[in-house]
Parts: sequence; structure tokens; C-alpha cells
Amino acid sequence: MKIYNTLILLAAVAVLAACNKPKNAEEKAARNPPVITTAQVQTQTLAITEEAIGTLEGLVDPTVTAEIAARIIKVDVSVGQTVKKGQLIALLDATDSGLARQEAQAEVARIEVLLANQERNVARNQTLVDKNFISKNALDDATAQKNALKQQLQAAKIRVASASSTNAKTRIYSPADGKVEKKIVDSGEYVRAGDPIVQIIGNQKLRAHIPFPENIAVKIKPGQPIKLSTPTSNTIVNTTVKEIKPLIMADNRSVDVIADVQNVQDWQAGASINAELTLNEKTGVLMVPEQSVVLRPAGEVVYVIQNNKAFQRIIQAGERKAGMVEVLNGLEAGLEVAVDGAAYLTDKTPVKTSTQQANVEKNLP
Repeated sequence: MKIYNTLILLAAVAVLAACNKPKNAEEKAARNPPVITTAQVQTQTLAITEEAIGTLEGLVDPTVTAEIAARIIKVDVSVGQTVKKGQLIALLDATDSGLARQEAQAEVARIEVLLANQERNVARNQTLVDKNFISKNALDDATAQKNALKQQLQAAKIRVASASSTNAKTRIYSPADGKVEKKIVDSGEYVRAGDPIVQIIGNQKLRAHIPFPENIAVKIKPGQPIKLSTPTSNTIVNTTVKEIKPLIMADNRSVDVIADVQNVQDWQAGASINAELTLNEKTGVLMVPEQSVVLRPAGEVVYVIQNNKAFQRIIQAGERKAGMVEVLNGLEAGLEVAVDGAAYLTDKTPVKTSTQQANVEKNLP
């Protein structure tokens, strides 16, 4: 009798355990729902962009040359040195130009003396003509000589100015702010007019050349916004497309897009450039996080969370940018969708959000 009672008790325990055991996977999932994070479907403005890598060209890169033939006394700069506009670059021998100026000044003084004497002669002759002591021809000759001396004096003064200008060219100044890229000659060398002395690179005006694929050439227009950055600086420059060269580059089948950059102190000519060109902007675009979009046999789907359940929505995805995906159809703004953990969900799966889980753990003893 005792054994019989024991068997009955064991059978009752087994029936009770069977009643408490989940009947299927759905019931088990309902008791231990997966924890996920969620986000709302947002309405944003989406910029359609194209990225490319180009180069920076310096528009201010003068090569300073000698304007006269002379020996170099001193080159006052070195490679890599920063120079300012008007700063002395080099000093040339001014001996010859100084002597030429002194000679011209002496000639001016000599002619001025002759002209003063001739003016007195003209005045005397005029008095004699008025008294009929000499003929008018003599006065005309004296006046002509006076006028000739005036012309000679003017020419001599021009030679003084020319000699002074030549003498001033013995001091060579920087034509712009920048850095000395190349020092071509040094002290003691003889240069002729037009010989280069130093090359200066300035960053006041830079030009970006960016090759974009030929298949988007028809979409690029002057004035479109373009964002530029370079590895040599942390400064981001927002500018616009200045022009598009009409020829397709044969070596890489791309179109050369040009944008100008001005007065960015830490940018350098010759550096590479990263460009993000905005081709178009869409307003009122539905966007969801990239993790929310899951590939299933039915296509790309998003799980909408309602009443702690995940409901599958088949969507049509568009542009992808900065971790977000454009939704062309299948969703409405304001819906709550699964983000982290979305890849493990199925239609109508019970879920628990990370916020709910945090509240449960907070209330545990």
C-alpha cells in the first residue's frame, strides 16, 4: 500500500511538471524574450554625395628673378623660411648702377649751367633786337640753342631716373607672403637679367583638382557645395565647385573638377585632398539605422516593435550614408524599430527593450 501511494505521488508530480513546462518555442520565448535596442523612424534631409581624392595646386608660387645683370652680394633667406611680402630677399652689387646714376646727375648739372647761360644770351639778344642793334635771325639762333639745351636736360634727367631705377633693382624683395621652396643661387654668383634667385610658395590661394568618375559628369555643375579636407591639417573647408574642365582625362576616364581655397594657413600646396561633392539633396526622407535592416528570404526587412512584439515589415531601401539607410516604402515616420538584436528576430517574436531590462534589474533586491 505504501509503494502504491508513492507511485501515485510521483505521477502527480510528473503531471504538474508537464503542466508548467512551455508547450512550444513561442511560449518559451515569451517567458525569456530577447533584449534589443530600438530607434524611431526619422524624417531627415539626405544629401546625395560623391567622394574622390585630388591634389592641391598653389596659385601663388612666384620665382623671384634678377632684373639687372650684377653680382650677388647676399641672399638673405634660406629654404623653408617663412617670408612676408616686401621682405628683403637678396642684395646685388650696386657699384655699376651707382656710377651710372652719378654720371647722369653730372650731365644734368652741366646742361643746367649751359641752359642758364643760354637763357641770358637770349634775353640780351632780345634787348638788342628791340633796339635794332642786331637782326632777328641772331635771336632765333639763340632761342633754338636754348630749346635744344632744354631737350638735352630732359633726356639727362631721364637717364638719372633710369639709373636710379636700376640702382633700386639691386635690392630684391619678396612679392608675396609664403615659404622659400627653392634657393637657386647664392652669394658671390653673377646673374643676368631674368635669372632666377629663389622660388616662393604661398598658401593664400590654392586650387583643388579633384577627378570624379565620368559617369556623373553630367550631374556636376559650378556652384555645387563641396567639402574639402587634407591630411596635413585638421581644418575642414566648405566651398563650391568653381569650374569643370570640358575634357575627360584619358588616363583614368574622369572629369577634373576645380574648387578654390583661400587663406587657410595650415594647408599646403602639393598635398592630397579629400573631397565630398553634394550632387543633390532630398527632403522629408525616412531614415533608419543600418543595423535595423535585415536580409531575409522575402527581401530586406525591418522589425517594428509594438506591444513588446517584433512585426516584420518588408521595405525598399535607398541610399546608405553615415550608418543610416533611406527607406523608400514600407515604413511610416515615428514607428519604433529594432536596432541591436534585429538580426536574431522573426515575425511576431516577443521582445524586451534594453530600457525595460534596465528597469527590471534596477528593481531587483
